Amino acid sequence: MSATLGRAVFTGQLPLAGESAHPIEPIILSQCRTTFSFLILLAILLPRRGSKLRLPAADLGRTLLLGVFGVAASNYLYYLAIQKTNVATAITLQYTAPVWVLLYMVMRGREQLSWRRVGAVILAVCGIAVVIGVFSKGALRLDRIGVIASVLAAFSFAFYNVAGHDILERYDRWTVLLYTTFGAALFWIIVNPPWKVAVMHYSGAQWLFLLIFALVSVLGPFSLYFAGLQHLPPTRAIVTSCLEPVFSILIAAVVLGELMRPLQTLGIVMVLAAIIVVQASDAKPEQRNVVA
Repeated sequence: MSATLGRAVFTGQLPLAGESAHPIEPIILSQCRTTFSFLILLAILLPRRGSKLRLPAADLGRTLLLGVFGVAASNYLYYLAIQKTNVATAITLQYTAPVWVLLYMVMRGREQLSWRRVGAVILAVCGIAVVIGVFSKGALRLDRIGVIASVLAAFSFAFYNVAGHDILERYDRWTVLLYTTFGAALFWIIVNPPWKVAVMHYSGAQWLFLLIFALVSVLGPFSLYFAGLQHLPPTRAIVTSCLEPVFSILIAAVVLGELMRPLQTLGIVMVLAAIIVVQASDAKPEQRNVVA
């Protein structure tokens, strides 16, 4: 939903008062998304937990870096890719992140390589090539910046998963989310100070959209995903989350009319299949029965 909303704003298909004079750019969407989420989380958690939210200096630094290179970078690059290309291309390339995480873990000696995993990586790479039109006659002429942004978003998303693993084992997820959104918000304040945002003179409708967008794209999905983890094993929850690209592409097709070429559709299916194979191959024997 958030991918479709972002694309609708960038293309003018979602009319907002004052948008023509002061359009909402990816940097503003990313900045407000994390800043509003941080402020709302702080208002909810601070009265309830107070001093319990404090982290040691070393872990505080890790969460802030996670917020900058994980949350802020992946958010901005993803919405830049959506603006320059389309929802399907952006989310398909970003959702190759689990494959890159696997390759990193293998190189670090923390996972074993298997023919099944190698095949999944090859399938994903071929799927990406099909999506961006490498094998198409006349090619798709996708925006180069958009494609590069999508790939970098995938690496940023992969970094978020790898770097956040140890922290999430030691601290409550909401605490980690609070500090990562704080790190992202702090980064955006430095890169795009409030006075630069103020001179854009956004309308009330635009600010309301940005607030709702933060709830829909960050706080809502995280709370629902955590609720799902209370009833599902982690592996099953992760595999189920691979449906996000499918729903994003379908919603964009229905709402925005972003119809895909048959060859692109094949590429998307290849990438999604590779992701599911990688996730399933990472499951322990007893978990595979649950996934099946």
